[in-house]
Amino acid sequence: MTQATNLPRVLITEAAMEVIDTLRKRFGTDLMFHQSGGCCDGSSPMCFEKGDFKVGANDIWMGKVYDCDFFMSADQFEYWKHTELTLDVTPGRGSSFSIEIPMGIRFLIRSRLFTMEEFENLIPIKTGEEVLEEN
Repeated sequence: MTQATNLPRVLITEAAMEVIDTLRKRFGTDLMFHQSGGCCDGSSPMCFEKGDFKVGANDIWMGKVYDCDFFMSADQFEYWKHTELTLDVTPGRGSSFSIEIPMGIRFLIRSRLFTMEEFENLIPIKTGEEVLEEN
């Protein structure tokens, strides 16, 4: 069986969609995600109002998830590039700057390895700078 091309790298759960809907209503703006391998919640995805987190050449655009751009630091991407990510939420207060934290929940990533066939048919990645130039 042949897979379709341009498979998404990031999926989302219904629960995460509901949180995004709430945040969109609260902030009245588009949202974006960034997942680094750095401080705070380590590699937890952080949600920002679009443009509040400055992306650049060291960030990889993984695609859109529920109409939100999803970026990852290039170093972190090297570890996760063979992995399908699913954006989800869980109760608890994370220690990041993500805008859902005051709701008593935090975003998290669930993952699984792509099959070889899936990996060969993923959407292309872009650098943060390329995405900024397009917008």
